[in-house]
Amino acid sequence: MQEQTVKGKRVTVLGAARSGLAVTKFLVRAGARVMLSDSGPIDPAIVTWCEKHGVIVEANGHTKATLSADFLVVSPGVPSTAPPVQEALTLGLPVYSELEIASRYAKGQIIAVTGTNGKTTTTSLIGHMMKTADRHVVVAGNIGSPLSDHLKEMRRDTVVVLEVSSFQLDHAETFCPKVSVVLNITPDHLDRYGGSFERYAESKLRIYENQSTGDVVVYNYDDTLVRERVEHFVTVSDVRGLPFSRQVHLSNGASAVEGLIRLQERTLLRTDELGIPGPHNVGNSLAAALAGQAAGLSDEVLRESLRGFTGVDHRLEIVRRVEGVTYVNDSKATNVNALWYALHSFNAPIILLVGGRDKGNNYEILKPLISSKVPILIAFGESAPTVMKELGPCSNNAMAVNTLDEATQAARDCAQAGDVVLLSPACSSFDLFSNYEERGMRFKSIVEGF
Repeated sequence: MQEQTVKGKRVTVLGAARSGLAVTKFLVRAGARVMLSDSGPIDPAIVTWCEKHGVIVEANGHTKATLSADFLVVSPGVPSTAPPVQEALTLGLPVYSELEIASRYAKGQIIAVTGTNGKTTTTSLIGHMMKTADRHVVVAGNIGSPLSDHLKEMRRDTVVVLEVSSFQLDHAETFCPKVSVVLNITPDHLDRYGGSFERYAESKLRIYENQSTGDVVVYNYDDTLVRERVEHFVTVSDVRGLPFSRQVHLSNGASAVEGLIRLQERTLLRTDELGIPGPHNVGNSLAAALAGQAAGLSDEVLRESLRGFTGVDHRLEIVRRVEGVTYVNDSKATNVNALWYALHSFNAPIILLVGGRDKGNNYEILKPLISSKVPILIAFGESAPTVMKELGPCSNNAMAVNTLDEATQAARDCAQAGDVVLLSPACSSFDLFSNYEERGMRFKSIVEGF
């Protein structure tokens, strides 16, 4: 898609949240005639902006007018099963994601990161590496800032580091990063994929399907599904595969064996020198190091970055210590596997706050960990009854409350010096909050008030 072909085109953007508004503003600048449609209410400030710039606004439902367009752009929060999306596809109207539209206009080199867990940390770490190397870098995507918002600041020498979700890849036809990173694939968001893990995995793996000669895919050798799919792709294409492993030494990739981080045959540093804690972050660091290497960074820059990067907000973030109790904000843990990793990151007794909107979770893998590490479990939100049924019997003391405020106060009342109070919900935030960031900020605010 060339920018001149957008000019004068009729475009319907579905979803008026962050990504929808960002791509709407870009399309307006490009000369398109835009309708912004949302199934719910639209912020009055957005409506005012749209009216000022000639954008037709449709709130609280989608009418047939949404299909009077040359193509549709769907926000990540709009499922592919939504009626206007299905109707558009039936009519043969192109349906694109915000990522697809924005990436066609992005200058510079794109490094894209996907996976069920670790995306935000790995994306942020790669961005940190680029800044350490004094590269002109944009960090965007599912990490909180849509790519469309950054197009004006990009140059030919820009490194664009993107966190990419399955939802963004669902309607991405030509998206082609220079370096793609696949961290892992485990069940998540199955409610959006008709309960099908295979459909979810296929969406994730679209990240590399348009790559060709000279491109690189970094992948988790320890994840059987990822390894088999990527290595098959590499054998039938000219894309270079760079594997990473926490279990075996890889002479053609990165590994962490016997406490050493190695790139090919070179030792970078010890695992205990990494700036971010937890065994899962060893894998994230390996992936980031390979992506940085593929982008031309030196071992010295990689080493300095891996030592200096201390993590991201809402991911195993230590909020503060009060009366010997450590409060940890892991609001970004929106699935069972993320909680599993979090529980492995602490040796102290854990008072666990878990709950939100269930996404079809299977809690089985958590039960042994809850029994051994979590003497007190506090379930909250919409999924509290399910959590109590599945995990309550595994803890010595389990209770259910309605809100995060109540859960946090209950944790404080129960906690003793040496305990860790861990918010790691394993569920989405949409029952009580707009997003996981808002949930995490609320937790931090409560704790700061202690």
